Amino acid sequence: MNQDKLLKDISVLLSQAEGRIKLALSGRITGLPEAQIEVEKAAVKLCQWNETALPRIGEPEGKPVLPPSEIGGKMEVNLFGWVHITLYTLLPNCRYRTPEFLQQTISRLLQSYTRTKGPLPWFEKALLVINEHCDLRNRQVFDQDNKGWKAIPNAIKGVVVPDDDQFTLEMALLSTLDKMPSCHIYILPAEEAGDFFALRTGQYGFSL
Repeated sequence: MNQDKLLKDISVLLSQAEGRIKLALSGRITGLPEAQIEVEKAAVKLCQWNETALPRIGEPEGKPVLPPSEIGGKMEVNLFGWVHITLYTLLPNCRYRTPEFLQQTISRLLQSYTRTKGPLPWFEKALLVINEHCDLRNRQVFDQDNKGWKAIPNAIKGVVVPDDDQFTLEMALLSTLDKMPSCHIYILPAEEAGDFFALRTGQYGFSL
């Protein structure tokens, strides 16, 4: 995609969002969900622009446009061989659509791990655990079907699991009371589900 077009698209999206936010400041808050979508789309396009700015294979490699960062979250393969992704925010409110920004964030964390630390684990049949750390003050959306968790199976399909159908990818949506909001995502072999939930109790000296 043309770099100039990407930058123009980003500018338009941010201008639209800014207009809606100004209206909200004057008391008309109905456009804030649309402003959130526009900012998320702008962020995704900015990620795409940064990718096009990287040097091509064979070209001398200079300093990156932006230093690597873990603003959105971090990822590890823990001592059990499970994928563990930590997001520094809660799942977005997503009553009608899958949040593209969340899917993009997880995809970039997985790609960054592959580039810097090596191959990711592969699970023919897996358990996906999504555990939100929150409390009644920092969480406003409590219905699981109104949260944007569907972006997570989309992001890991074909990367650590072959598919996201119900026979390949089992799921658990959990919550942990915590004053510091975050979202912990685990991907592990389905046959080790019992081990996960046993460790989650904390009685074995290891807390998830």
